[in-house]
Amino acid sequence: EISEMSERSKQNVAHGLAWSYYIGYLKIVLPRVKKSMEEFSRANPNVLACRETWKLHILVPLNCDICDDLEKADSNIQYVTDLTETTLTRAGTKKRVYKHSLYAIRDEGKLWHCAVEYATPLQSLYAMSQDECAAFSREDRLEQAKLFYRTLEEILKGSKECAGTYRLIAYQESGEAETHFLSRYILWHLWQQTHEEYAVYEGNQLHNPSMSLSSTELNLQISESDLPQPLRSDCF
Repeated sequence: EISEMSERSKQNVAHGLAWSYYIGYLKIVLPRVKKSMEEFSRANPNVLACRETWKLHILVPLNCDICDDLEKADSNIQYVTDLTETTLTRAGTKKRVYKHSLYAIRDEGKLWHCAVEYATPLQSLYAMSQDECAAFSREDRLEQAKLFYRTLEEILKGSKECAGTYRLIAYQESGEAETHFLSRYILWHLWQQTHEEYAVYEGNQLHNPSMSLSSTELNLQISESDLPQPLRSDCF
């Protein structure tokens, strides 16, 4: 009965997707990210200057709308190259390839470099909301996207293998169309990682934001200044 109730309320969807994403992908690739970054940095010493950003930056749009080509999503994001591939035999597939793409994020005249990609399970949530058979509403999708983020965050926090190898970037776009929203938001996260105090410029004051999200709260805000605000956990 409990299983049926959970299934009807779709409580298992995001939880299962988060664990599958971690076990089947992140647990495999994240421990190898820094080595790939280091290899690239040795060959290109002037590109990846900041070690604090040698992580896989995982985009988590709460509307689950994923663009396959980041360069089309935001023209300030430019593909540079692929990092070193990891080849493994998995589930009967010989020499399965895992790799990450390195991008340059344009900030006026400066370029920031990082490995970035979307959390692909969100495509499943989006597809479910478009399929009548799934009986999955837009409201269901939003709640499940939030639950996916919180679940994945907790899983990764407890993973020793993945410590210091990732950056979750959850966001919700404002209603108004903004051409370079995504690049600005990634830049904010890159900028934050380069400052030990994790200070964020807001108006004319600096403050230290709280980046933790509780298991029951998640509110994402976009700054009206040049940089987005941090994730906030003071209300849902």
